[in-house]
Amino acid sequence: MATETFTLDDVRRILREGAGKDESVDLDGDILDKGFADLGYDSLALMETASRIEREYKVALDEDVLDIEVVTPRTLIDAVNAGLDG
Repeated sequence: MATETFTLDDVRRILREGAGKDESVDLDGDILDKGFADLGYDSLALMETASRIEREYKVALDEDVLDIEVVTPRTLIDAVNAGLDG
């Protein structure tokens, strides 16, 4: 049985589709540990991202987790993959 994994490419795609892209930020660069605020994404953009993740991957990210724990693409990937595993 294949296991689905949420990746950095998934983060990039969902950010672009859901919240658009700040032209001054290179999402194709090394963004794994950059803060979402540094990438030009605010809390509303993260909520939209979480909504898309829930619809597509069936992983619900609690609002408190989004506010406190999910601060970089790496932490988002970890949170989604934990949900996929659980």
